[in-house]
Amino acid sequence: MSSYPLILKLDKAGNPDRWINHEEAIRLYTNDRVIANLGSQNFVFRGGINARTQRRSVIEVGSILLTRAQVKNHSLHSFVPHLTNRALFRRDGHICLYCGEQFRHSELTRDHIIPISRGGRDCWENVVTACCRCNNLKGSRLPEECGKKLLAVPYVPNKAEYLFLQNRRIITDQQTFLVARFGKNSQLKQFLF
Repeated sequence: MSSYPLILKLDKAGNPDRWINHEEAIRLYTNDRVIANLGSQNFVFRGGINARTQRRSVIEVGSILLTRAQVKNHSLHSFVPHLTNRALFRRDGHICLYCGEQFRHSELTRDHIIPISRGGRDCWENVVTACCRCNNLKGSRLPEECGKKLLAVPYVPNKAEYLFLQNRRIITDQQTFLVARFGKNSQLKQFLF
């Protein structure tokens, strides 16, 4: 694993696209695919020594790169990310949305509000983070059938929120950039401030 933080790659319209490592960022620079560095933090990488000039190569890579990448057909808010437990647990702040307690990742489960056995789907709007105890107590019932009440409404993260959920080592300028693009009712904001 690289000791360098991941770089936030934007498409040419300035939409968050994905996280890239520093090697891919350097390739974008050398292939003239970077339009501008929008980050406030830069990383300096030193390469080998040129045999002809005896000068060492140096490249500075920004933490947020506006690239020549094509704009995807979906907008920031129509993007539906892949559902993973890691992203789900981060979306919900590692809090069981039934008892309200915070837990370690290994102590959490994905609960289907409407159980799969009762026609529920495995999608962002039908799943919440639950501790093992609450999930076992709820079983294959609806929350109201077992006296449980949801503490928050589940939602689909937009692209900026999902990128935030994917990366554990976001640096300040990247976080600021992504948070500015969170949905106006994003529950993630409550875990940041």
